[in-house]
Amino acid sequence: MKVLPIIYLIYMFVSIYLLSFFLILYLKNKRTLFDYPVSKKQYSVSFVVPAYNEGKTIGDTIEHIFGIDYKKIIQVIVVNDCSTDNTREIVEEMQKKYPNLILINNEKNLGNAGRSKNEGLKYAKGELIAFVDADSYPANDSLKKIIGFFDDEKVGAVTCPILVRERGSFIEKLQGIEYKVIAFTRKLLGYVDAIYVTPGPLAVYRKKAIDEIHGFDGDNMTEDIEITWNLTAHGWERRMCLSTEVTTTAPNTLKAWYKQRRRWGIGGIQCMAKYKKDFFKKGMLGMFVLPFFVMQFFLGLLGLGVFFYLAITKIISNYILVGYSIPTGVPLLTIDSLFITPSFLDYLGIILFVVGTIFTLFSLSMMKSAIFKKRSVFDILFFSIVYLSVYPFITLSAVYNYFKGGNKWR
Repeated sequence: MKVLPIIYLIYMFVSIYLLSFFLILYLKNKRTLFDYPVSKKQYSVSFVVPAYNEGKTIGDTIEHIFGIDYKKIIQVIVVNDCSTDNTREIVEEMQKKYPNLILINNEKNLGNAGRSKNEGLKYAKGELIAFVDADSYPANDSLKKIIGFFDDEKVGAVTCPILVRERGSFIEKLQGIEYKVIAFTRKLLGYVDAIYVTPGPLAVYRKKAIDEIHGFDGDNMTEDIEITWNLTAHGWERRMCLSTEVTTTAPNTLKAWYKQRRRWGIGGIQCMAKYKKDFFKKGMLGMFVLPFFVMQFFLGLLGLGVFFYLAITKIISNYILVGYSIPTGVPLLTIDSLFITPSFLDYLGIILFVVGTIFTLFSLSMMKSAIFKKRSVFDILFFSIVYLSVYPFITLSAVYNYFKGGNKWR
Protein backbone atom coordinates (compact mmCIF):
# COMPACT_ATOMS: atom_id res chain seq x y z
CA MET A 1 0.00 0.00 0.00
CA LYS A 2 1.58 3.27 -1.14
CA VAL A 3 0.22 5.33 1.74
CA LEU A 4 2.37 3.46 4.27
CA PRO A 5 5.71 4.77 2.95
CA ILE A 6 4.21 8.27 3.09
CA ILE A 7 3.21 7.78 6.74
CA TYR A 8 6.67 6.43 7.56
CA LEU A 9 8.30 9.39 5.82
CA ILE A 10 6.10 11.80 7.79
CA TYR A 11 7.17 10.03 10.97
CA MET A 12 10.78 10.27 9.87
CA PHE A 13 10.50 13.95 9.01
CA VAL A 14 8.76 14.94 12.25
CA SER A 15 11.14 12.92 14.41
CA ILE A 16 14.28 14.23 12.72
CA TYR A 17 12.85 17.76 12.73
CA LEU A 18 12.19 17.67 16.49
CA LEU A 19 15.57 16.13 17.26
CA SER A 20 17.28 18.76 15.08
CA PHE A 21 15.24 21.45 16.82
CA PHE A 22 16.41 20.27 20.24
CA LEU A 23 19.99 19.94 18.99
CA ILE A 24 20.00 23.53 17.73
CA LEU A 25 18.58 24.76 21.04
CA TYR A 26 21.27 22.84 22.90
CA LEU A 27 24.15 24.09 20.75
CA LYS A 28 22.96 27.66 21.06
CA ASN A 29 22.50 27.53 24.83
CA LYS A 30 24.84 24.79 26.07
CA ARG A 31 26.93 27.19 28.15
CA THR A 32 23.93 28.44 30.12
CA LEU A 33 22.00 25.18 30.72
CA PHE A 34 22.75 25.10 34.44
CA ASP A 35 22.88 28.86 35.01
CA TYR A 36 20.37 30.61 37.22
CA PRO A 37 19.95 34.29 38.13
CA VAL A 38 20.77 35.39 41.66
CA SER A 39 17.78 37.24 43.07
CA LYS A 40 18.13 40.88 44.01
CA LYS A 41 15.37 40.64 46.61
CA GLN A 42 13.90 38.25 49.15
CA TYR A 43 10.40 37.19 48.15
CA SER A 44 8.00 35.90 50.76
CA VAL A 45 6.99 32.33 49.90
CA SER A 46 3.96 30.27 50.88
CA PHE A 47 3.95 26.52 50.32
CA VAL A 48 0.76 24.60 49.57
CA VAL A 49 0.71 20.81 49.92
CA PRO A 50 -2.47 18.97 48.82
CA ALA A 51 -2.79 15.66 50.64
CA TYR A 52 -5.06 12.63 50.49
CA ASN A 53 -4.02 9.49 52.39
CA GLU A 54 -0.36 10.50 52.40
CA GLY A 55 0.51 9.23 55.88
CA LYS A 56 3.56 7.34 54.61
CA THR A 57 5.21 10.39 53.03
CA ILE A 58 3.66 13.64 54.31
CA GLY A 59 5.98 13.92 57.32
CA ASP A 60 9.12 13.62 55.20
CA THR A 61 7.72 16.10 52.67
CA ILE A 62 7.10 18.71 55.38
CA GLU A 63 10.56 18.18 56.86
CA HIS A 64 12.11 18.74 53.44
CA ILE A 65 10.15 21.95 52.93
CA PHE A 66 11.20 23.38 56.29
CA GLY A 67 14.74 22.21 55.58
CA ILE A 68 15.00 24.42 52.49
CA ASP A 69 17.74 27.02 52.84
CA TYR A 70 15.56 30.11 52.50
CA LYS A 71 14.59 32.52 55.27
CA LYS A 72 11.29 33.89 54.00
CA ILE A 73 9.11 30.79 53.94
CA ILE A 74 6.24 32.41 55.79
CA GLN A 75 3.80 29.49 55.85
CA VAL A 76 3.38 25.89 54.81
CA ILE A 77 -0.27 25.02 54.17
CA VAL A 78 -1.32 21.37 54.09
CA VAL A 79 -4.77 20.78 52.61
CA ASN A 80 -6.09 17.47 53.93
CA ASP A 81 -8.76 16.25 51.51
CA CYS A 82 -10.65 14.04 53.99
CA SER A 83 -7.88 11.45 54.31
CA THR A 84 -8.91 8.15 55.87
CA ASP A 85 -5.42 7.30 57.13
CA ASN A 86 -3.24 9.10 59.70
CA THR A 87 -2.34 12.10 57.50
CA ARG A 88 -4.19 14.55 59.77
CA GLU A 89 -2.62 13.22 62.97
CA ILE A 90 0.90 13.42 61.54
CA VAL A 91 0.47 17.05 60.45
CA GLU A 92 -1.12 18.03 63.76
CA GLU A 93 1.84 16.54 65.62
CA MET A 94 4.29 18.43 63.40
CA GLN A 95 2.48 21.71 64.09
CA LYS A 96 3.98 21.57 67.59
CA LYS A 97 7.41 21.77 65.98
CA TYR A 98 6.61 24.25 63.21
CA PRO A 99 4.37 27.20 64.26
CA ASN A 100 3.86 28.37 60.67
CA LEU A 101 2.56 24.97 59.54
CA ILE A 102 -1.14 25.36 58.76
CA LEU A 103 -3.53 22.44 58.41
CA ILE A 104 -6.77 22.78 56.45
CA ASN A 105 -9.20 19.89 56.77
CA ASN A 106 -11.74 19.90 53.96
CA GLU A 107 -15.29 19.32 55.14
CA LYS A 108 -15.91 17.04 52.16
CA ASN A 109 -13.64 15.26 49.74
CA LEU A 110 -12.95 17.55 46.78
CA GLY A 111 -11.76 14.68 44.61
CA ASN A 112 -8.55 16.02 43.08
CA ALA A 113 -5.39 18.03 43.66
CA GLY A 114 -6.54 21.06 41.68
CA ARG A 115 -9.46 21.82 43.99
CA SER A 116 -7.33 21.23 47.08
CA LYS A 117 -4.69 23.61 45.73
CA ASN A 118 -7.36 26.28 45.27
CA GLU A 119 -8.36 25.81 48.91
CA GLY A 120 -4.77 26.37 49.95
CA LEU A 121 -4.57 29.49 47.79
CA LYS A 122 -7.28 31.13 49.91
CA TYR A 123 -4.87 31.17 52.86
CA ALA A 124 -1.60 31.82 51.01
CA LYS A 125 -0.08 35.25 51.74
CA GLY A 126 3.32 35.00 50.03
CA GLU A 127 4.43 36.97 46.99
CA LEU A 128 5.28 33.57 45.52
CA ILE A 129 3.28 30.37 45.98
CA ALA A 130 5.10 27.03 45.83
CA PHE A 131 3.11 23.84 45.34
CA VAL A 132 4.57 20.50 46.41
CA ASP A 133 2.98 17.07 46.13
CA ALA A 134 2.70 15.27 49.46
CA ASP A 135 5.06 12.53 48.24
CA SER A 136 7.77 14.84 46.90
CA TYR A 137 10.92 16.29 48.44
CA PRO A 138 12.45 19.62 47.31
CA ALA A 139 16.23 19.97 47.43
CA ASN A 140 17.77 22.16 50.11
CA ASP A 141 18.89 24.75 47.52
CA SER A 142 15.71 24.67 45.41
CA LEU A 143 14.26 28.08 46.34
CA LYS A 144 17.59 29.92 46.24
CA LYS A 145 18.10 28.79 42.66
CA ILE A 146 14.50 29.26 41.53
CA ILE A 147 13.71 32.63 43.11
CA GLY A 148 15.99 34.71 40.87
CA PHE A 149 13.93 33.96 37.76
CA PHE A 150 11.09 36.02 39.25
CA ASP A 151 13.17 39.20 39.09
CA ASP A 152 11.95 39.22 35.49
CA GLU A 153 8.41 40.56 35.97
CA LYS A 154 7.15 38.66 32.91
CA VAL A 155 7.85 35.29 34.58
CA GLY A 156 4.77 33.73 36.16
CA ALA A 157 6.02 30.22 37.02
CA VAL A 158 9.29 28.32 37.52
CA THR A 159 9.87 24.59 37.77
CA CYS A 160 12.87 22.27 38.07
CA PRO A 161 13.84 18.65 37.27
CA ILE A 162 11.77 15.92 38.86
CA LEU A 163 13.80 12.87 39.76
CA VAL A 164 12.60 9.49 40.98
CA ARG A 165 13.46 9.12 44.66
CA GLU A 166 13.45 5.32 44.95
CA ARG A 167 14.70 3.20 42.07
CA GLY A 168 14.49 -0.28 43.54
CA SER A 169 11.92 -1.79 41.20
CA PHE A 170 12.44 -2.10 37.47
CA ILE A 171 9.50 0.17 36.66
CA GLU A 172 10.99 2.86 38.93
CA LYS A 173 14.33 2.62 37.11
CA LEU A 174 12.60 3.10 33.76
CA GLN A 175 10.77 6.14 35.10
CA GLY A 176 14.10 7.43 36.38
CA ILE A 177 15.37 7.45 32.80
CA GLU A 178 12.18 9.00 31.50
CA TYR A 179 12.10 11.83 34.04
CA LYS A 180 15.69 12.86 33.27
CA VAL A 181 15.05 12.96 29.52
CA ILE A 182 11.91 15.02 30.13
CA ALA A 183 13.81 17.44 32.39
CA PHE A 184 16.48 18.04 29.76
CA THR A 185 14.00 18.60 26.93
CA ARG A 186 11.86 20.87 29.13
CA LYS A 187 14.90 23.05 29.80
CA LEU A 188 15.53 23.33 26.07
CA LEU A 189 11.89 24.25 25.44
CA GLY A 190 12.27 27.01 28.00
CA TYR A 191 14.66 28.83 25.67
CA VAL A 192 11.77 29.41 23.24
CA ASP A 193 9.18 30.06 25.96
CA ALA A 194 7.52 26.70 25.21
CA ILE A 195 7.40 25.01 28.62
CA TYR A 196 3.95 23.43 28.63
CA VAL A 197 3.75 22.01 32.17
CA THR A 198 4.91 23.06 35.62
CA PRO A 199 4.63 19.71 37.41
CA GLY A 200 3.08 19.05 40.81
CA PRO A 201 6.18 17.79 42.71
CA LEU A 202 7.52 21.37 42.80
CA ALA A 203 6.36 24.45 40.94
CA VAL A 204 6.61 28.06 42.12
CA TYR A 205 4.15 30.68 40.87
CA ARG A 206 3.93 34.45 41.14
CA LYS A 207 0.82 35.13 43.23
CA LYS A 208 -0.16 38.00 40.97
CA ALA A 209 -0.15 35.66 37.97
CA ILE A 210 -2.07 32.86 39.65
CA ASP A 211 -4.66 35.32 40.98
CA GLU A 212 -5.10 36.78 37.50
CA ILE A 213 -6.13 33.42 36.06
CA HIS A 214 -8.21 32.51 39.16
CA GLY A 215 -6.14 29.54 40.23
CA PHE A 216 -6.38 25.96 39.04
CA ASP A 217 -9.06 24.28 36.95
CA GLY A 218 -10.73 22.01 39.48
CA ASP A 219 -12.24 19.82 36.76
CA ASN A 220 -8.98 19.01 35.00
CA MET A 221 -7.12 15.79 35.78
CA THR A 222 -3.76 17.39 34.96
CA GLU A 223 -4.18 20.75 36.65
CA ASP A 224 -0.42 21.39 36.34
CA ILE A 225 -0.64 21.31 32.52
CA GLU A 226 -3.84 23.35 32.39
CA ILE A 227 -2.58 26.15 34.62
CA THR A 228 0.61 26.39 32.55
CA TRP A 229 -1.42 26.77 29.35
CA ASN A 230 -3.63 29.33 31.08
CA LEU A 231 -0.60 31.34 32.17
CA THR A 232 0.79 31.13 28.63
CA ALA A 233 -2.50 32.33 27.16
CA HIS A 234 -2.37 35.34 29.49
CA GLY A 235 1.16 36.24 28.43
CA TRP A 236 3.07 34.94 31.46
CA GLU A 237 6.43 33.30 30.79
CA ARG A 238 7.63 30.05 32.38
CA ARG A 239 11.16 29.04 33.29
CA MET A 240 13.04 25.85 34.12
CA CYS A 241 15.94 25.76 36.61
CA LEU A 242 18.14 22.78 35.76
CA SER A 243 20.63 23.30 38.59
CA THR A 244 18.40 22.06 41.41
CA GLU A 245 15.82 19.29 41.75
CA VAL A 246 12.89 17.74 43.53
CA THR A 247 12.64 14.01 44.09
CA THR A 248 9.29 12.25 44.02
CA THR A 249 7.80 8.88 44.85
CA ALA A 250 7.04 7.27 41.48
CA PRO A 251 4.61 4.36 40.99
CA ASN A 252 6.35 1.09 41.82
CA THR A 253 3.86 -1.29 40.22
CA LEU A 254 2.65 -1.59 36.64
CA LYS A 255 -0.96 -1.06 37.71
CA ALA A 256 -0.20 2.18 39.56
CA TRP A 257 2.01 3.38 36.70
CA TYR A 258 -0.69 2.65 34.14
CA LYS A 259 -3.39 4.46 36.15
CA GLN A 260 -1.17 7.51 36.57
CA ARG A 261 -0.24 7.70 32.87
CA ARG A 262 -3.83 7.15 31.79
CA ARG A 263 -4.87 10.04 34.05
CA TRP A 264 -2.18 12.19 32.46
CA GLY A 265 -3.53 11.24 29.02
CA ILE A 266 -7.11 12.11 29.94
CA GLY A 267 -5.99 15.42 31.40
CA GLY A 268 -4.07 16.19 28.23
CA ILE A 269 -7.21 15.61 26.16
CA GLN A 270 -9.17 17.87 28.51
CA CYS A 271 -6.59 20.61 27.97
CA MET A 272 -6.66 20.23 24.19
CA ALA A 273 -10.47 20.37 24.21
CA LYS A 274 -10.50 23.45 26.45
CA TYR A 275 -7.95 25.41 24.43
CA LYS A 276 -8.78 24.20 20.91
CA LYS A 277 -10.02 27.69 20.05
CA ASP A 278 -6.44 28.96 20.47
CA PHE A 279 -4.96 26.50 17.97
CA PHE A 280 -2.68 28.36 15.52
CA LYS A 281 -3.79 31.68 17.01
CA LYS A 282 -1.39 34.48 17.91
CA GLY A 283 0.86 33.78 20.86
CA MET A 284 3.13 30.98 22.01
CA LEU A 285 0.24 28.80 23.21
CA GLY A 286 -1.52 28.73 19.84
CA MET A 287 1.50 28.82 17.57
CA PHE A 288 3.78 26.33 19.31
CA VAL A 289 2.69 24.76 22.60
CA LEU A 290 -0.67 23.43 21.37
CA PRO A 291 0.61 22.13 17.98
CA PHE A 292 3.65 20.56 19.66
CA PHE A 293 1.52 18.87 22.33
CA VAL A 294 -1.12 17.67 19.84
CA MET A 295 1.53 16.32 17.48
CA GLN A 296 3.23 14.37 20.27
CA PHE A 297 -0.10 13.05 21.50
CA PHE A 298 -1.50 11.80 18.19
CA LEU A 299 1.66 10.57 16.47
CA GLY A 300 1.62 7.59 18.81
CA LEU A 301 -1.99 6.82 17.88
CA LEU A 302 -1.11 7.05 14.19
CA GLY A 303 1.75 4.61 14.67
CA LEU A 304 -0.53 2.27 16.59
CA GLY A 305 -3.05 2.42 13.76
CA VAL A 306 -0.37 1.46 11.23
CA PHE A 307 0.75 -1.39 13.48
CA PHE A 308 -2.77 -2.81 13.76
CA TYR A 309 -3.33 -2.38 10.02
CA LEU A 310 -0.19 -4.33 9.15
CA ALA A 311 -0.95 -7.00 11.75
CA ILE A 312 -4.56 -7.49 10.60
CA THR A 313 -3.69 -7.58 6.89
CA LYS A 314 -0.91 -10.10 7.64
CA ILE A 315 -3.32 -12.33 9.57
CA ILE A 316 -5.93 -12.13 6.81
CA SER A 317 -3.44 -12.86 4.04
CA ASN A 318 -2.02 -15.83 5.96
CA TYR A 319 -5.53 -17.14 6.59
CA ILE A 320 -6.35 -16.93 2.89
CA LEU A 321 -3.00 -18.53 2.01
CA VAL A 322 -3.63 -21.46 4.34
CA GLY A 323 -7.22 -21.80 3.15
CA TYR A 324 -6.15 -22.18 -0.48
CA SER A 325 -2.85 -24.02 0.04
CA ILE A 326 -4.13 -27.05 1.95
CA PRO A 327 -6.89 -28.08 -0.55
CA THR A 328 -4.60 -27.59 -3.56
CA GLY A 329 -1.52 -29.25 -2.04
CA VAL A 330 0.66 -26.12 -2.34
CA PRO A 331 3.42 -26.09 0.35
CA LEU A 332 2.92 -23.52 3.11
CA LEU A 333 6.68 -23.09 3.66
CA THR A 334 9.41 -23.03 1.05
CA ILE A 335 13.13 -22.44 1.31
CA ASP A 336 12.62 -18.88 -0.01
CA SER A 337 10.40 -18.11 2.98
CA LEU A 338 13.41 -18.42 5.27
CA PHE A 339 15.14 -15.42 3.70
CA ILE A 340 14.22 -11.96 4.96
CA THR A 341 14.76 -9.01 2.65
CA PRO A 342 14.87 -5.74 4.55
CA SER A 343 12.61 -3.09 3.04
CA PHE A 344 13.06 0.66 2.87
CA LEU A 345 10.53 1.02 5.68
CA ASP A 346 12.56 -1.32 7.89
CA TYR A 347 15.60 0.89 7.43
CA LEU A 348 13.57 3.98 8.37
CA GLY A 349 12.41 2.27 11.56
CA ILE A 350 16.00 1.33 12.46
CA ILE A 351 17.20 4.88 11.83
CA LEU A 352 14.47 6.33 14.04
CA PHE A 353 15.30 3.89 16.83
CA VAL A 354 19.05 4.59 16.66
CA VAL A 355 18.58 8.37 16.58
CA GLY A 356 16.05 8.25 19.43
CA THR A 357 18.36 6.10 21.56
CA ILE A 358 21.28 8.44 20.91
CA PHE A 359 19.14 11.37 22.06
CA THR A 360 18.19 9.45 25.21
CA LEU A 361 21.85 8.71 25.95
CA PHE A 362 22.80 12.32 25.31
CA SER A 363 20.02 13.61 27.60
CA LEU A 364 21.08 11.26 30.38
CA SER A 365 24.70 12.30 30.03
CA MET A 366 23.69 15.95 30.33
CA MET A 367 21.76 15.06 33.48
CA LYS A 368 24.95 13.47 34.85
CA SER A 369 23.73 9.87 34.76
CA ALA A 370 25.98 6.81 34.68
CA ILE A 371 24.88 5.35 31.34
CA PHE A 372 27.51 2.79 30.43
CA LYS A 373 27.20 0.41 33.34
CA LYS A 374 26.04 -3.06 32.37
CA ARG A 375 22.67 -2.70 34.10
CA SER A 376 22.14 0.84 32.82
CA VAL A 377 22.65 -0.20 29.20
CA PHE A 378 19.97 -2.90 29.54
CA ASP A 379 17.57 -0.45 31.21
CA ILE A 380 18.10 2.15 28.48
CA LEU A 381 17.56 -0.37 25.67
CA PHE A 382 14.43 -1.71 27.36
CA PHE A 383 13.23 1.88 27.84
CA SER A 384 13.78 2.68 24.15
CA ILE A 385 12.36 -0.55 22.71
CA VAL A 386 9.56 -1.60 25.07
CA TYR A 387 8.69 1.16 27.53
CA LEU A 388 8.09 3.89 24.94
CA SER A 389 6.22 1.43 22.70
CA VAL A 390 3.54 1.00 25.38
CA TYR A 391 2.59 4.68 25.41
CA PRO A 392 0.35 4.58 22.29
CA PHE A 393 -1.76 1.88 23.99
CA ILE A 394 -2.10 4.09 27.09
CA THR A 395 -3.06 7.01 24.87
CA LEU A 396 -5.73 4.88 23.23
CA SER A 397 -7.03 3.91 26.68
CA ALA A 398 -7.07 7.57 27.72
CA VAL A 399 -9.08 8.54 24.63
CA TYR A 400 -11.56 5.74 25.32
CA ASN A 401 -11.96 6.71 28.98
CA TYR A 402 -12.29 10.40 28.13
CA PHE A 403 -15.21 9.85 25.79
CA LYS A 404 -16.67 7.24 28.13
CA GLY A 405 -16.66 9.83 30.90
CA GLY A 406 -14.18 8.05 33.16
CA ASN A 407 -12.58 11.29 34.31
CA LYS A 408 -12.07 10.58 37.99
CA TRP A 409 -8.85 11.43 39.79
CA ARG A 410 -9.01 8.49 42.20
